[in-house]
Amino acid sequence: MMQKKHLFILVLAGLTILAFKLQSFVNKEDTLDAQVEGPQTPSYNPVDEIESTLQQFDSLLEANLKQSGIVGAAAVISYKGKIALLRCYGVRKAGEKDPVDENTIFRLASVSKPITGVLAGILDDENIIKLDDKVTDYLPSLQLKNEENTQELKVRHLLSHTSGLIPHTYDLMVEDHVPLNQILAKLNEVDITSPPGETYGYQNVLYSIYDPITQTKTHKSFDATIHEKLFEPFGMKDASTGFKAFKNNQNKAYPHFNRGHNKFSAMRLNDRYYNTTPAAGINASISDLGNFLVNLTDPDSKAISEETREKVFTPQIKSPLGSTYFRSWGKGVQSKQYSIGWRIVDYRGHRVAYHGGFVEGYKAEIAFCEEEEIGIALLCNSPSAETAKNIPAFLNMLFREKERIALEEKEEPSDIDKS
Repeated sequence: MMQKKHLFILVLAGLTILAFKLQSFVNKEDTLDAQVEGPQTPSYNPVDEIESTLQQFDSLLEANLKQSGIVGAAAVISYKGKIALLRCYGVRKAGEKDPVDENTIFRLASVSKPITGVLAGILDDENIIKLDDKVTDYLPSLQLKNEENTQELKVRHLLSHTSGLIPHTYDLMVEDHVPLNQILAKLNEVDITSPPGETYGYQNVLYSIYDPITQTKTHKSFDATIHEKLFEPFGMKDASTGFKAFKNNQNKAYPHFNRGHNKFSAMRLNDRYYNTTPAAGINASISDLGNFLVNLTDPDSKAISEETREKVFTPQIKSPLGSTYFRSWGKGVQSKQYSIGWRIVDYRGHRVAYHGGFVEGYKAEIAFCEEEEIGIALLCNSPSAETAKNIPAFLNMLFREKERIALEEKEEPSDIDKS
């Protein structure tokens, strides 16, 4: 009986070993079959389409920033919803070793305007604050010098610089840190040049009336609204508003001034223009702007609809800027207009949305070409006129490369010709 039991155990063990060997043989055949089939085709990456342009621009940008003597800077390019290039340069503060990285926050200054413009398009799309709502519907106490302008002023006019008031209304009061609500109480003393919607006059104070409007409608701070409706959906994790948030962030870039010959020294932090948050009070990292542009360059983005895009980027008024504003762009600028928070430029046959920002010690730039699904942003903590050449240089490279590819495809013989 004991012998039979031992025999049964031996047979069972043998069958188990045989089963393992058979499974191993099957797995090996599967592996061999996979090897015979060859490697899988790599997934398509749209960034590959512009790889040569990116490499060329990367070298040019590094040389430009080195020549400019910048202390710290960061750049990002997005293409068809993908980050195509992200570079960080230098340090956050002269004389110290902490490097600028993708999460270092900078002051955006007037690049706050295009971000607020996108927010306004989203709130319009969601029927929260319509661009054609009258300002007095939200702020009935607002009074301009002319009653007709008071009653006809719309949200759209605030965000396209077409309020009809003289340009740069009370900017000196802004620089003197006068609270926005006190400045608004004096708007009835400001001269008016035209009815709303007819003439362009750049503003910080009028643009920032969008702050109390959002508070009145949502019963939340502007900061809470922009976080909920834009920063979070767009993946802008480092972005904030206001001086306190900037000052308390340990990973911030300090401002610098040029002592001469591109030699920069650090300055103390300052809170100038933070009393006009929608116009000039947003802080962000290059990673934030990269994610912002990723959504703008992705036609299938869940964060921004096609309807919102149309509202934001449709030109509202011609903006007769002096030739010096786009001096670095050369003769390619054919027309200049303003939409909801963006300058719209006809540049070498392409419509480019652009905005620049400058506040003491910081410079920011952003550009977006919807047609080519491309976006670029630059941040710097030591402003230099030389850095203004980079965005037009990149656009020129890209447009030339696209034109070359299109010409080659046009000249390539068809399959019928080849036969």
